[in-house]
Amino acid sequence: MPQSTPQTERGHHVVASGPYGWIRHPGYAGALLTYLATPFFLDSRWALLPAMFITIVLIVRTSLEDKTLQNELEGYRSYAEQVRYRLLPGVW
Repeated sequence: MPQSTPQTERGHHVVASGPYGWIRHPGYAGALLTYLATPFFLDSRWALLPAMFITIVLIVRTSLEDKTLQNELEGYRSYAEQVRYRLLPGVW
């Protein structure tokens, strides 16, 4: 997976309001909910296989991105101490 770095010249900065006050990656959390709900909406057990695969990929990506942000984006480390959970409040 290609890793991106924060682009400070584009104004990348830490946002701690709204859903970012509960979890650090709300966009990924929404995508994860969609991926896991789709097999049930399709009423297809086979659809669980790609959903589980993409869930694992998303968790790995979130972990790598979080480490990159903590190392390279000013203020993110203290934000991560305040907002403990990455994808699911109370879990991870």
